[in-house]
Amino acid sequence: MASFSSLRSSLRSPVRRALLALALPLVAGTALAQAWPAKPITLIVPFPPGGPTDVASRIVAQKMSVALKQNIVIDNRSGASGTVGAAAAARAAPDGYTFVMLATPTLLASHLYGPTGYDIFKNFTPVGSVYDLPIVLVVNPKSLPDVTGVQGLIAKAKAEGGKLNYTSAGAGSFGHLTTEQLKTIGKFDMQHVPYRGSAPAVTDLIGGQVPAMFSDLVGVLPHIKAGKLRAIAVGSGQRVSLLPDVKTVAEQGFPGFDATSWGGLLAPAGTPKEVIDRMSAELKTALADKEVQDKLQSVGTFSAYRTPEQTGVRMREDFERWGKVIRDNHITNQ
Repeated sequence: MASFSSLRSSLRSPVRRALLALALPLVAGTALAQAWPAKPITLIVPFPPGGPTDVASRIVAQKMSVALKQNIVIDNRSGASGTVGAAAAARAAPDGYTFVMLATPTLLASHLYGPTGYDIFKNFTPVGSVYDLPIVLVVNPKSLPDVTGVQGLIAKAKAEGGKLNYTSAGAGSFGHLTTEQLKTIGKFDMQHVPYRGSAPAVTDLIGGQVPAMFSDLVGVLPHIKAGKLRAIAVGSGQRVSLLPDVKTVAEQGFPGFDATSWGGLLAPAGTPKEVIDRMSAELKTALADKEVQDKLQSVGTFSAYRTPEQTGVRMREDFERWGKVIRDNHITNQ
């Protein structure tokens, strides 16, 4: 075995010192990857329990916790379109033990609320996208008995001189933005009646107080199946397996139209790359599991893994695209 003095002497060589400097980060990274996770992981869900983001997060977290051999604890911190929970995640130590589930409303919040106290791009590192949440255009079949497609709704809106109402889960909600975009490209008008949340909006839609709505699939699928609501289009670029006979908006005269809400896993900026890579790999494996896919579909969401890089690109594209819709239509959260 080499003596301490001989080791010290060898380190005096500039070449050896340079090689050691290069090797130490690799050793440290390997040690971190092997040691992590050494305790439970917190996943901040910035929305209330029971909603699509919360339910999808719990399904995926449960599967990932088995592979990671550590519990993933769901921490619901709702408020202001998810900015309360996202702000908490941005302040968390980037040690691999705090993550946040991003949803489309949180991605777009700064367009609607102004400064949020963090930068969604600078203060977070993408881990991977998790699920797609299709959005579906539904009407009350008693209020609009003759409307069975997008063109029929547009004709009805034009016949009423733009006085026909539609509802949404709130000003600036994804349903609101999607309808405004459709109005722009379809060259028609309808009056927005915002509600505070999807549940009361759907309740009044069924009751006939408002006749139409772009809603996430989770909120309206049971009512479509029960015949209380009629689905006339899905906003995604492809048809949805849960509603195979319902055409997309693109198929009904608007090529290229694609509106899909989604969720993705983020980590505080500065989280070690080894942790990001491991977490993303386990996420990909979990989302490829048939049981996980079936559970997600049972609540109206769909497994949709994308790499960290692809998720970052999608974040930027949606931020710019829907930001333009918000600006062009002077939409605020009020």
